[in-house]
Amino acid sequence: MVLKVYVSGMSGNKEVKKRQQRVLMILDSKNIQYDTVDITEPGKESEKELMQNKSTSNGGTVSDPDPRHPLPPQLFNDEEYCGDYDAFDMANEIDTLEVFLKLAPADTTAVSTAQIELKQENGEAKKEEAEAEDKAAKDGEGDEAAEKAEKLTATPISASASGERHQTSDSQSELLLDSERAAAAQ
Repeated sequence: MVLKVYVSGMSGNKEVKKRQQRVLMILDSKNIQYDTVDITEPGKESEKELMQNKSTSNGGTVSDPDPRHPLPPQLFNDEEYCGDYDAFDMANEIDTLEVFLKLAPADTTAVSTAQIELKQENGEAKKEEAEAEDKAAKDGEGDEAAEKAEKLTATPISASASGERHQTSDSQSELLLDSERAAAAQ
């Protein structure tokens, strides 16, 4: 499967030029192999017709929101249409670019490695927290450790600028270490 990016090397529209550059830059930065097809080169009339006939989105711009023919850049995987710049940009923003470009199966879940690591880290923290509570309960004198473990579960959740909710992990780690040290010292 060959990813093809249809571009226009002689476009007078600055927005089209910027969109083409952005698509190519993103593909390069993600190390995605592609072929560039310049529809303005002599002998590429059949490629231009294929792009215009198979494109379901017209690639409208601010200066030309409803063009007569689809504007570059248009993306295809072999001869299967993927989408225009707007669809490409949206797929890139929501981390589904490989699915959009038909390079990955569509039924895979888009979970990043950072999300997987965070889930594993949270699971380990909860496991360690439970172990600290069990040890404190067994010792009978673990009031301080139980108190700190309780504080750990009541850690405030804050919202970031993007709306994601997360717990403050630095104070959690410190409380967990303190409760483990207190339990081990007893």
